[in-house]
Amino acid sequence: MIQDVVSLRLPVDEDLRIVKNRIAPEGSTEGMKRICIVTGTHGDELEGQLVCFELNRFIQANIGHLKGIVDIYPALNPLGIDSITRGVPGFDLDMNRTFPGNLQGSMPEYIAAKIFEDIRGADVCIDIHASNIFLREIPQVRINELTAEELVPLAKHLNVDFIWVHSAATVLESTLAYSLNMAGTRTLVAEMGVGMRLTREYGTQLSMGILALMAHLGIWDGSVPEVREPIVSVDGKVEFINAAKGGIFVSHIEHWKDVRKGEHLGDIVSPLTGEILSEILSPCDGLVFTLREYPVVDEGSLIARILRM
Repeated sequence: MIQDVVSLRLPVDEDLRIVKNRIAPEGSTEGMKRICIVTGTHGDELEGQLVCFELNRFIQANIGHLKGIVDIYPALNPLGIDSITRGVPGFDLDMNRTFPGNLQGSMPEYIAAKIFEDIRGADVCIDIHASNIFLREIPQVRINELTAEELVPLAKHLNVDFIWVHSAATVLESTLAYSLNMAGTRTLVAEMGVGMRLTREYGTQLSMGILALMAHLGIWDGSVPEVREPIVSVDGKVEFINAAKGGIFVSHIEHWKDVRKGEHLGDIVSPLTGEILSEILSPCDGLVFTLREYPVVDEGSLIARILRM
């Protein structure tokens, strides 16, 4: 059932509607567990759209196995998606910096408050993000160390390759995930792929993981595939590689592959002079889980993240 989460009139004689699709068994749902699938907070992150599509189609085709409520929110920032804009158009605002919102505040703050209240109280929320257009990420879950003890066991059901536990100091308190977790609604942040694109295998991988988590929670009693065992890491095991020069990054490695200390990862080159401006070598043995997708770089641009092994 398609339901409005929030609806507002816009100055241009149009309506802004943020909607969800509630899928539930027939009859009374009182006392049933609820899972929320949330994406589209950033208008340039589209990987979650495929997950919403696949879950919608699969669950509705096998509705007899559904034993709880599934709320799917495909577009928390529909204006951003329509205009291919990361933030909320007209406000120059990142929506994921406005939670838990304010019913008496600006339009984005009001919208954030309505979304927060609609999701709050669910048994689990999956907040799906993609990377930006500059970087490609493997399917992963990112967790604040303050909630790691409770959330890491849940994340292991999601069929991701990597669980990255962040230090509390790096987590922004105004995000949807942080606000929901502090309110007692367990929320996992999934990130994968690259901005403005769909990676079909990643979408299928996470969709199957969400079904596995639903089965673990008792919301689904159908068969689910065996999920992969993720690597679990903390900040101290992640090496960041940044560009020493501006230019064009030419990669010599593949994403999610082993590298050795001193291995040639790529070069920053000058198309004007034909020079190699900077040779990039791995600082450690490990796995490349983030890799530069967009080749133009400035000094300091992130090139890769390596999980030290």
